[in-house]
Amino acid sequence: MTLHHCRNFIWIFLTLALGLASCASPSTVQPVDTPSATSTPQPPTATPEPMALTVNDEGITLVEFNAAVADYINAQAALGTPVDSATATSAVIDDLVAQTLLAQAARAEGFTLDDAALQARIDSLTQQLGGADALEAWKKSHGYSDPAFQSALKRAAESAWMRDKIISSVPETAEQIHLQQILLYNEDTARSFLLQLNGGSDFDELALKADPVTRGDLGWVPRGYLLNKEIEDAAFRLAVGEHTDVIATDVGFHILRILARDPARPLSPDALLSLQALALKNWVAEQRQSAVIVTQ
Repeated sequence: MTLHHCRNFIWIFLTLALGLASCASPSTVQPVDTPSATSTPQPPTATPEPMALTVNDEGITLVEFNAAVADYINAQAALGTPVDSATATSAVIDDLVAQTLLAQAARAEGFTLDDAALQARIDSLTQQLGGADALEAWKKSHGYSDPAFQSALKRAAESAWMRDKIISSVPETAEQIHLQQILLYNEDTARSFLLQLNGGSDFDELALKADPVTRGDLGWVPRGYLLNKEIEDAAFRLAVGEHTDVIATDVGFHILRILARDPARPLSPDALLSLQALALKNWVAEQRQSAVIVTQ
């Protein structure tokens, strides 16, 4: 286990399964003062669609929510990591809240998806699914009406636009340090290595004993790329050539050394993706603090 972020970067991508199942109550005839006269029948009133949650008064229907939970459970089972209903529900709430906040921000910044662009997306999906009949079957199986499907598709496009705006703002260069570590799994052994280092032993030789394959070379890392903030803070405080004391984490016992420092080094593709993911995560967390989120 390393200090690096997992290489898999997952964009916010939700399976939309929104449906409207409105039922109308019959119209009635109201009497007036003259027995022979009747009022004009009123049009039926649609029953409001039940909502699973609202985000700043924008609702997510119960149909869409339940379908998303089922899709999440099925996807995790296919990956060999089954989850229970409570875990899936929590994950889906987080995803749908994030998507809605992104869509709302896109609209606030002036992004609009006109009818022609929306139709182009529907045409593309129709082709991917194999024709209009296949699309209609998919919508029916997920409880979609045409207006609900278009609304969900529009929200997905809005959230994707805002997501791309956020991640594109991440600079492609950053202050970085070339980091090396000695990672041990016994504290007494780690303390022994530290005593040797403080006594003048060569860091490379001890790192080779701890890790004969990589010598503990973690490469160039920017802030936000390491999993443990304590490790990151300690590493960035070092001058080139210095090493830390023993730092205990859930992974083991670390001694870190800085090999070089660059104030504006181009990010590796992996580091850039990680910082983009962090920027998106932080944006959503900040927006949630002021959002009004109600779960039913």
